[in-house]
Amino acid sequence: MPDLVAVLAEPNRRRLLELLSSGEQTAGALAAHFGVTRSAVSQHLGVLAAAGLVEGRREGRYRYYRLVPEGMAALRAALDVFWNNELAALASARPPNRGATPMSAEKSVLVPLSADDTFALLTEPERLRRWHAVTARIDVRAGGDYRWTIVPGHTAAGTVTEVEPGRRLVITWGWEGSDDLPPGASTVTITLEPADGGTTVRLVHEGLTAEQAAGHLRGWTHYLERLVRAAQRGDAGADEWASLPDPLDRLGAAEATLAVCQRVLLGLQPADATAATPCPKYTVDDLVEHLLQSIVHLGAAAGASVPVADDATPEARVAAAAQVALEAWRTRGLDGAVHLGPGEFPATVAANILSVEFLVHAWDLAQASGQQVVVSDEVAAYVLDLAHELIAPALRDGDRFGPEVEAGPDADNLERLAAFTGRAV
Repeated sequence: MPDLVAVLAEPNRRRLLELLSSGEQTAGALAAHFGVTRSAVSQHLGVLAAAGLVEGRREGRYRYYRLVPEGMAALRAALDVFWNNELAALASARPPNRGATPMSAEKSVLVPLSADDTFALLTEPERLRRWHAVTARIDVRAGGDYRWTIVPGHTAAGTVTEVEPGRRLVITWGWEGSDDLPPGASTVTITLEPADGGTTVRLVHEGLTAEQAAGHLRGWTHYLERLVRAAQRGDAGADEWASLPDPLDRLGAAEATLAVCQRVLLGLQPADATAATPCPKYTVDDLVEHLLQSIVHLGAAAGASVPVADDATPEARVAAAAQVALEAWRTRGLDGAVHLGPGEFPATVAANILSVEFLVHAWDLAQASGQQVVVSDEVAAYVLDLAHELIAPALRDGDRFGPEVEAGPDADNLERLAAFTGRAV
């Protein structure tokens, strides 16, 4: 049974209950009362629904929410117990699930940077991608939301509750799709203190079970060590934890191949801009623009309007666009059909294009710039299977794909993929 007092401790959830006390409302009407995104409001409604306090129903295009009388009666009883036991104030209370002992995960590291520069590594998406996330967005203000795909198939999300630039960051934390620790279910507090040689970063993750605390401590140890390397070198390098999605499915593969592509994009130098690529009609710059337009169209198929920045590096432009597109696909799912270009396609087929585009063009750009593509053989094999589903003979018109090239007997799965799409290997 959920801890109803802990659910109510989040101020946006209390406000949602107040709004629904006047009667049933649509999700859109509720979201209009908040300064956070509709996605964040939906997450809070999901927590309230899981706690039995509200229930939703769909009518046409709209989803309506209302209070559950039995759930509200249980909440009143829980509040009576809360006050009788003289617990801490509701706004800061975050007790554990009933039957569990409250646990936390704590870790400190010395980062060889100033507090302000360290805070930037913790909060700026382009810097977060250097040590912590495949994709990242964050609204760095109290009440702002964030969403970080930490490894393919696993995305953390929640709300920023406190911000003191250069000193302190507090966020709620949870995992999309998790019943045990959903977005907003726990709290991460990061404090920064000047120290000899840089800044001490202390992270405390509260509101966990013993099992969750052990798993998150392992994770935070891994990533805070990468934070130190990023501070030392400007980049922590490819994350071995991001090499294989769990599960290895269409959208997990898209996130994994995006991570691979971003590493190649990060290695591009200004002198590479006009270099020829294995695609005869594209230079490196041309191929980056082609990839961006593919992301825009594929994001639109999932219902997103994907912005494309002009004044950023190729890696930053692709990462920002892909963040929006992949989030839209995660929200939409793979059921039914989507409009892509002039036609309609099964959503699964359209989603295949994401992984093929990211990985094949990572190979193209690496060939043009003298880099190596670092990808697991399992992911390359999976994308090769997706390419077999996707590339019909009619698409081998020399514009989209060329004739299949025979790969040598010693070719790995990435080389087989390149050869299947018409590249000479």
